[in-house]
Amino acid sequence: MHINKLTDWLPTTNKEVKLRGWEELDVILFSGDAYVDHPSFGPAVIGRILESYGLKVAIVPQPSVNDNLQDFTKLGTPKLFFGVTGGCMDPMVSNYTASKKRRDKDAYTPNGDKGFRPDYATSVYSNILKEKFPDVPVLIGGIEASLRRVTHYDYWSDKLMPSILETSKADMLVYGMGEQPLREIVELLQKGVPFSSLTTVKQTAFLLNADEPLPKNKNWEDVEIQSHEVCLKDKKKFASNFKVIEQESNKLNANRISQKINNKTLVINPPFPTMLEEEIDASFDLPYTRLPHPKYNKRGPIPAFEMIKFSINIHRGCFGGCSFCTISAHQGKFIASRSQESVLKEVDKVANMPDFKGYLSDIGGPSANMYKMKGKVQSICDKCVAPSCISPVICSNLDTSHKPLTELYQAVDKHPKIKKSFIGSGIRHDMLVPEFNKNADPKELDDYTEEVMTKHISGRLKVAPEHTSDPVLKLMRKPSFKYFHKFKERFDKINIKKDLKLQLIPYFISNHPACEVEDMANLAAETKDMGFQLEQVQGFTPTPMTVATVIYYSGYHPYTLKPTKTPKSKKEKDEQHRFFFWYRQENKDWIKKTLNKVGRTDLLDVLLPEAKDGKAWKKVNLKPVKNTFDDAVPSNNDNPTIGSRRKKKQYSRKKRR
Repeated sequence: MHINKLTDWLPTTNKEVKLRGWEELDVILFSGDAYVDHPSFGPAVIGRILESYGLKVAIVPQPSVNDNLQDFTKLGTPKLFFGVTGGCMDPMVSNYTASKKRRDKDAYTPNGDKGFRPDYATSVYSNILKEKFPDVPVLIGGIEASLRRVTHYDYWSDKLMPSILETSKADMLVYGMGEQPLREIVELLQKGVPFSSLTTVKQTAFLLNADEPLPKNKNWEDVEIQSHEVCLKDKKKFASNFKVIEQESNKLNANRISQKINNKTLVINPPFPTMLEEEIDASFDLPYTRLPHPKYNKRGPIPAFEMIKFSINIHRGCFGGCSFCTISAHQGKFIASRSQESVLKEVDKVANMPDFKGYLSDIGGPSANMYKMKGKVQSICDKCVAPSCISPVICSNLDTSHKPLTELYQAVDKHPKIKKSFIGSGIRHDMLVPEFNKNADPKELDDYTEEVMTKHISGRLKVAPEHTSDPVLKLMRKPSFKYFHKFKERFDKINIKKDLKLQLIPYFISNHPACEVEDMANLAAETKDMGFQLEQVQGFTPTPMTVATVIYYSGYHPYTLKPTKTPKSKKEKDEQHRFFFWYRQENKDWIKKTLNKVGRTDLLDVLLPEAKDGKAWKKVNLKPVKNTFDDAVPSNNDNPTIGSRRKKKQYSRKKRR
């Protein structure tokens, strides 16, 4: 077995640079995360790609910004450029909860210690580098740079901010998954093209002086969005920008976007086509140690690494296009899938790690069950501008076969050292319901569901209906909650047939745009009626580059420009949350008063039947369902929503059935 040496990692100090016999470096990377040499951690992937071109690369993880800034100068001046990322999560999501409280832990730091990543890390690092090395180009990337590439709303400062290129003073930004633009940048630099001339690389953005013309490119059409100054004055015009940005980000033949910012012009070049199988395989097949750098050995485990240590990422991208989720904005809506051979090669590497006990924690991706799914006729996809392939209905051109995924699971389980492989990523349960997924063979869907339930989960299957209100679900780009009911029927059927005793765990979001207090009351009644008692719930967190965040700030839906209400005050948010916890003694009187006030005694009868006729409160005896939901992204729903008389009757009819 190979024993790792210090030189198996990218160097992080002068001593490690000297160990490799290097006198100077070509590229120095700065990251807000601790350095984990693993394909799930972006800085490691970027470093290994640069290395594959014969470049001398070093990485400075979590540089200190609270001292004499020696971390920024200790490795000297790189020949080509500095690369900067805030880390695998936006630093503000890493540092703060949805209620803007500082988090107790940072998952990307040894021992979960906080305080090693500054707020707005990309801008902080880049500004320091531009001050210390004004003549060296700075290239920024990662999710923070990607999602903040245009004028965007920042929830934590509660204001509109310009492109991160303006605040960071960086020379160029790579958005989305960075492998393709990085390879082209390196190849051009190695041919002697100056960094300042790299103006036509796809999937990059940069600033020009306002009087400079846009670089010539006969293959691209141009579209100009509302300027930053106009956005500051007019929320509706700010909202109108998002439709253009989202559609151009997901087109296969996109336009180049420009935006005026003060006395400059932001230029965003069109994205690369989705990575081919051999391209994504190449990223995962680089010589990672798959371990944190040895410098952390005495500082404690890195929580994010511990979580994915024995997991396998099989694809990137998500065609769900959920309104509150940043995945498609960063990874794209088209799926880039690895080959089965590449996945099995990685499984073998994991299986031979010294502390591997036979259990893979996840074979998944942004959504676990989108592997190998793509358009049947590519020319139809080429013209498509829809932000989602499955909302409001599944596109008839989308191949939703789960057979390749079922076969992949079975191939993984044949490895002699694998005792069990779990699916830890979220499964799109709606795609397993034939009434919704009309493209697929129902037997294939049942085979996949049974495969997952019998072999790949332990006790609980987590899915994300997200809500029960049709208007809220429509805005979320999620299907009707009736499909969750239908999935639960199939789940229960397999559970009984196989005598599995598994639990179904649904995730929900409160405070989402278009959600009213009555919608939450209806959600509570509906889930109680199904036998769920929710213990934790995700509050909507506005993050840059999502439909829901644009609505939250502006009050307008970016596609219709119609006013759309969002719960924003602490009182509104707290009230929506209280309905989740209808069974808590301290909430019962408030719920009774609120539902009587709005004339919804039908819901009161369901939630608190003991409140009728002033009877004493009885202890509710339901099996609790722990709903842990991370503060960042995820998923799906319907039901008779509440408000109109017709809807009240709809709920009553359903109850009688």
